[in-house]
Amino acid sequence: MSHQGSGASMRTVRDVVFVDGLRTPFGRAGDKGIYAGTRADDLIVKCIRELLRRNPSLPPARIDEVAIAATTQTGDQGLTLGRTAALLAGLPRTVPGFAVDRMCAGAMTAVTAVAGGISFGAYDVVVAGGVEHMGNHPMGSGADPNPRFMSERLVDPAALNMGNTAENLHDRFPAITKERTDAYAVASQAKFENARRNGRIQPDLVPVAALKPGQGWTLNTADEPPRPGTSLADLAGLRTPFRAHGRVTAGNAAGLNDGATAAVLASAEAAAELGLAVKMRLVSYAYAGVEPEVMGIGPVPATEKALKNAGLTIADIGLFEINEAFAVQVLSFLDHFGIPDDDPRVNRYGGAIAVGHPLASSGVRLMTQLARQFEEDHSVRYGITTMCVGLGMGATVIWENPHHPEYTDNSGARPGGSAATETASEGAA
Repeated sequence: MSHQGSGASMRTVRDVVFVDGLRTPFGRAGDKGIYAGTRADDLIVKCIRELLRRNPSLPPARIDEVAIAATTQTGDQGLTLGRTAALLAGLPRTVPGFAVDRMCAGAMTAVTAVAGGISFGAYDVVVAGGVEHMGNHPMGSGADPNPRFMSERLVDPAALNMGNTAENLHDRFPAITKERTDAYAVASQAKFENARRNGRIQPDLVPVAALKPGQGWTLNTADEPPRPGTSLADLAGLRTPFRAHGRVTAGNAAGLNDGATAAVLASAEAAAELGLAVKMRLVSYAYAGVEPEVMGIGPVPATEKALKNAGLTIADIGLFEINEAFAVQVLSFLDHFGIPDDDPRVNRYGGAIAVGHPLASSGVRLMTQLARQFEEDHSVRYGITTMCVGLGMGATVIWENPHHPEYTDNSGARPGGSAATETASEGAA
């Protein structure tokens, strides 16, 4: 540890920085998806190994913790995933690990949990991320909800089906029409395709080889879910599976997906000592609970709480990475804060409606995309990553851009990507 006590008890709060983040290409869940037959733990191992390759100045033995999230913690996503993934990735046996579950906000919770440890002085460098193989583990598979949820009416039955909670949001906010959600979804697809064409997505993807019976090996280097060229007409006729004559469709919601994400975080001092890049500084984070029946509104109170903790207002935020579980959920957030549907600060690279939402992994995808936007837009000082969470929660993390002229850092850590990191990124593209 870089902070030693000297007789008196140690009291310290240290800056936490985001060093690097990446992910596998996301696949469609199911027998036809690119990861059918691939193990979930192998996906997260691929991410951890690539992080080490991209950051050669980080000695594996200096990693103090591996926190990996999964929503369905059984089978190839079980067995204290952080520890098993660390062993499978070839990290020294001295590196511990643990598993995290906060449904959709699993990876985000992994990041904030270890960030608290870094700030406190318990860790110098950590790996945090998440994986969800919804093909191997459909949402809710193996779960046994307590019958009291229904018998005592603790929650509305709709609360246990995320699509129904999205329809409930439409009921609560009639100004959010299906036309608006479809238009938002079309824009998400277009923005993602534009980002991909301009080389904003590929540098943070790690290629994954997958073996399918009868087909041999395939090297997966691109996301499977996006549907570039999607139009309003394409979405207009889609069925509404959660309610007759409803407003939520497969076109204005994230799909069922497989994928993994991982990130390196460190104290600012450790980053400087080891020559690691600093892509973002963690400013504050917050979680909040809401009525489970309208789960999608969760980012609103979580963001208000995180802003209050940071001493900031919504006007201070120059970039928003909002997980697009459902378009109605994003629009409820934007309407609350008075942000236009097409605000250029929001999801510049598109979002989960295009690229997919493998539940527990998505939080780090948001962070990785925000970090790349910080790198290309030095005028933005603060950005947020935020998402709604099953069973009625919201999660928000506020980040500062180290490239901004007013960013101050006394640790000597270098802002931005190192030459080694960028070269490795290009090699992975």
